[in-house]
Amino acid sequence: SAEIFGFKNRDTLKYAHDLGMAFQLTNILRDVREDAERGRVYLPQDELEKFGVTRQDLTQPVTSDSLQALFQFQAERARDYYKKAFNELPDEDRYAQRAGLIMAEIYQSLLDEIEDDKYHVLEHRIKLTPLRKIWLAWRTARREKKRHKQHLRQQA
Repeated sequence: SAEIFGFKNRDTLKYAHDLGMAFQLTNILRDVREDAERGRVYLPQDELEKFGVTRQDLTQPVTSDSLQALFQFQAERARDYYKKAFNELPDEDRYAQRAGLIMAEIYQSLLDEIEDDKYHVLEHRIKLTPLRKIWLAWRTARREKKRHKQHLRQQA
């Protein structure tokens, strides 16, 4: 999407890659039970073993301490990718990439909800209301517009 939105600095492609990884990890965490019930497990086998979790555990509506630790590990990995992506995004391309920044705000809020719910993604689907998504999008777009105007003033 970064190429569709436009960019001047090629470092924006690194941002896009890492933001995409963060989105995907957030989706995997949100959908872990639904995916496992369909025979799809996107968590690495070695990490399941490290935390003492089986594929069958992912289909049960119970979040054990082992599962909670695994999910927390995955959430931290996603957070690291978000941080890395934002650090890689050049100021000159922020405004062009605002759609991705809006999505990042929504996905990070979803990750916050998952964490606040103590990773009970196996018991119920965690999601944001449409109104909250609209509010997050508006707030982020407004922030990026202000930031862009400031950036233009500094360039003048």
